[in-house]
Amino acid sequence: MPEALASSRIILAVDTKSLDVAKELIDKTGDYVGVYKFGLEFFLANGIEGVRSIQSYAPNISIFLDLKLHDIPNTVAKAAESLNCLKLNYLTVHASGGAAMVAGAAKALPDCKIVGVTLLTSIDTEELRTLGLGDSPENVVTTWASRAVFAGARAIVASPLEVEALRKILPREIELITPGIRFETGQDDQMRTMTPADAIAAGADYLVVGRPITSAPDVTEAAKRIFQSIHK
Repeated sequence: MPEALASSRIILAVDTKSLDVAKELIDKTGDYVGVYKFGLEFFLANGIEGVRSIQSYAPNISIFLDLKLHDIPNTVAKAAESLNCLKLNYLTVHASGGAAMVAGAAKALPDCKIVGVTLLTSIDTEELRTLGLGDSPENVVTTWASRAVFAGARAIVASPLEVEALRKILPREIELITPGIRFETGQDDQMRTMTPADAIAAGADYLVVGRPITSAPDVTEAAKRIFQSIHK
């Protein structure tokens, strides 16, 4: 079983309920992926024991638990504390939950990087306006990100279209993580997208990639293609 590359800037979104499928994806992509992201689909089906199973199977990989916690500060702090047993590398919370909420998670998991999720890449300008949040995704993202970092977030998730603006205002040690990575746009529910190389050039530290790899006919080749496009 290959070990994940610590130097790879690819975060693979392992969106599956199946432990066996998750382990197979790790086996097939370990030469090209730096971090493995497990979200609600995986966690609700398998829970803490499922993550433990992955960590036992592949003890050298970095784990990104993408739960996007969003509740009152006390609830989020206690939820984060319950994950201490997993020794996670990353845990997501919604930046829109406010500074006290982000701070609660950061205090509960001091050895884990709390990641502030800003505006989902499925939300375009029209939907943003309908939600009453104005007509500038960049303004929303930079405001929420700044507040989350102030509260203790050590990484930010934003679409690649906002990365350049974030890199100008946030400390360099704050990791910028971008979903919405596509070689071709308009193929699914992601609205604010960019190619892997362009996202890195804009200032992203890590790229979250899911379906372009996991739904490819050859998973290993797809991971290799993206890896080579950004590691030249």
